[in-house]
Amino acid sequence: MSSDTVAVIGGGPGGLRAAQGIADIGHKVVLVEKQRYLGGSPITQKYYGLTPRGEPAQPQIQQQIDLVMANPLTEVRLGTEVVAVDGEAGAFTITLRTEAARDETFECGAIIIATGFSHFDPGRSTQMYGYFEFPDVITQPDLEAMLSEQRVLRPSNGEVPERICFIQCVGSRDRQIGNEYCSKVCCGVASKEATELREMLPDSKVLIFYIDMRMYGYWENEIYWPAQEKHHIQYVKGLITEVLPKGDRLLVRGEDTTMGRPMEVLMDLVVLSVGMEPSPGTRDLARLAGVRQNKYGFIDAPGTPLDPVSTDREGVFACGAALGPADIEDTVSSAAGAAMKAVGYLRSRAVAKAN
Repeated sequence: MSSDTVAVIGGGPGGLRAAQGIADIGHKVVLVEKQRYLGGSPITQKYYGLTPRGEPAQPQIQQQIDLVMANPLTEVRLGTEVVAVDGEAGAFTITLRTEAARDETFECGAIIIATGFSHFDPGRSTQMYGYFEFPDVITQPDLEAMLSEQRVLRPSNGEVPERICFIQCVGSRDRQIGNEYCSKVCCGVASKEATELREMLPDSKVLIFYIDMRMYGYWENEIYWPAQEKHHIQYVKGLITEVLPKGDRLLVRGEDTTMGRPMEVLMDLVVLSVGMEPSPGTRDLARLAGVRQNKYGFIDAPGTPLDPVSTDREGVFACGAALGPADIEDTVSSAAGAAMKAVGYLRSRAVAKAN
């Protein structure tokens, strides 16, 4: 490898789009992914449909993978982890460790960090809403996998749920756990999943308990209003305080903040709309590459808003949910921007060196 090569760390939608953009322009790219497969969260979490329009996730991501794999300027390293980043901008040396615990190095001129996010784990310390305690309390990724398999069943007894609810802002907008930020996509994903539930289980009743429904861009008309008007999903503004077992169902207890009164409803299945947190890979790469993180652990882009992909270290860029909560649309857009930034940086160095 040489200084005209760009290293892209992370093989999810962001990393794939960045690698594709770099190779299309004519630069070499090494795409490093610690899993044995490409695709990131949509593949790992078995996404059913992409927000907001619900296109089948797997073929869309596979198409992106195929474009990257077909370009001869792209080298893909699977089952491989970055363990060291040495050198300086224009002449980085990256050490990789394979699953066989064998280390090797390559040189590159620029780096793009595309290490994505992790879903908040509601059971890791607080057992929020009985997650891990009650099998019929699941998360959005759990439901996404059920939808992909076309088998939405209550884990407790294998029956088809008749009453399903979503609880929003689990692990987001929460000062007690330190995640004060909005995770941006959870409201839209809940509306998408609720719509898919009603299409798959037309006799079900689906409710969404929310603090504020936060739809951005075109999502208001693409998913929010159709969910109510076409699919008859009920949105209830309220604060849920606890989920308790009652017979063979779950009692969801809280406050209807619109009416200003307590509420209790019985549900068969409770879905927690969990927020985004920095992935372990994002935290590790920030440390290895020597780039600053913000107070929440995401990679900081000091030039935001006019330069949302450059880090505080020359030659190192980031994209997608490594920078903060982002949907796939945001992710591939910022990945394309990071690719252009990285290539532009290498070409400007080459021109300066030639002169």
